[in-house]
Amino acid sequence: MTRKVVLDTETTGLEVASGHRVIEIGCVELVDRRPSGRKFHCYLNPERAIDAGAVAVHGITDEFLRDKPKFADVVDEFMAFIDGAELLIHNADFDTAFLDDELKRAGAAFGRVADHATVVDTLALARRKYPGQRNTLDALCKRLGVDNSHREVHGALLDAHLLADVWVAMTAGQGALALGGNEP
Repeated sequence: MTRKVVLDTETTGLEVASGHRVIEIGCVELVDRRPSGRKFHCYLNPERAIDAGAVAVHGITDEFLRDKPKFADVVDEFMAFIDGAELLIHNADFDTAFLDDELKRAGAAFGRVADHATVVDTLALARRKYPGQRNTLDALCKRLGVDNSHREVHGALLDAHLLADVWVAMTAGQGALALGGNEP
């Protein structure tokens, strides 16, 4: 049995090097290619302003995050959730760079994401399978028949559910399974 965790984040902006932070983490667990019902989801107070361009993508505002926990408050629960899993992440370098930065801020003892889980980049997988084509999550949903019509903005948990459907369809050649992608 291989335990997989489909993971997505939302951030304050695009550049870790500019001090941007994680503001939402969404994870969906798959056991034997099926949803187990376990998930990890949280919004985080980044202790900095969110770029207007990022708000346009995910709709998450500074005001909404003001009373949310900081990453250090959820790091133990998050690490326990991903520990030993194979993480499926679309454009993994982006998400892991942000998560590794958050782990560093939380304390050297946490190490990096790759110290706790195997990381699989589903974007790289899609590029190998569909060379020369658009391989965004939206493009893959359309190509593989995964219904994303309820997606108005990016959300970490919603996108994790969609990516779970996409990954199952992309790796098995079968239609998408209803993995609960309707959750907010």
